[in-house]
Amino acid sequence: MTRPAWPAVVEQELRDLWVGGRGLALGLAFSVLMSVVAYLVASNHALNFLEYRETVNLTLQVAVAVGALLTLLAGADAVSGERERGTLESLLLTPASRLGLTAGKLLSALTLWLAAFAIALPYVWFLGRGVGVVGDAVATGALVGTLLALGLASLGILISVFAGSNRVSLSLSLFLMLALFVPTQLPSGAQKGWLGDSLLRVDPITAGEHYVGKIVVDGHGWSEDVAWLLSPAIAAVVLTATALAAGSRMRLSRGMSA
Repeated sequence: MTRPAWPAVVEQELRDLWVGGRGLALGLAFSVLMSVVAYLVASNHALNFLEYRETVNLTLQVAVAVGALLTLLAGADAVSGERERGTLESLLLTPASRLGLTAGKLLSALTLWLAAFAIALPYVWFLGRGVGVVGDAVATGALVGTLLALGLASLGILISVFAGSNRVSLSLSLFLMLALFVPTQLPSGAQKGWLGDSLLRVDPITAGEHYVGKIVVDGHGWSEDVAWLLSPAIAAVVLTATALAAGSRMRLSRGMSA
């Protein structure tokens, strides 16, 4: 039986990302960011029990947001970047199918989230070890972060397939990421209205972060607020399927082949 070509694509993509040094540089920058965040939230020695839970939640949400952002940027560079560097043609001439190439790039982008989450674990443990919240924080962070990373990486790839240039792809991806964070800046009163609540639930990022907060800060059970996971889960499934479908028909110029 013929061995599928996509594992070789994943191997090559991982080599370019991590051995090439780009992933290591991003991981180092993320470590510095997490150190700064952990120092700032832990420097107040007068925190009470609930506030310690809130510091864990804040640290975890920063890790999830930045980790998902890294996967979005990696996805946004996946096709348009190869096209601009003149390396897309050689990729399309390999035995791997276009679907295999797209899946390989998606899996490679997700390793940035896995690395970011691994880096964040010691900080979450340090801040949450005294309030018995580490287990729930790690589990919910892994679940929500993986859903968001998968959705955003797929969104980046989808944009990258159609973008006229790599600059456009990266700029549009960042703009959409910022737009998804807008609901978190709504006044608390607006968030409590039916329109604000609906917006929070539809937005996968705010919905995911809300779910994490309900468990880590409020101590709710996993099934109590599971409806907040609906948006991140739907976004991950729909965007992944759409990105793979678009990538399976990619061509040297922007857009898809017939």
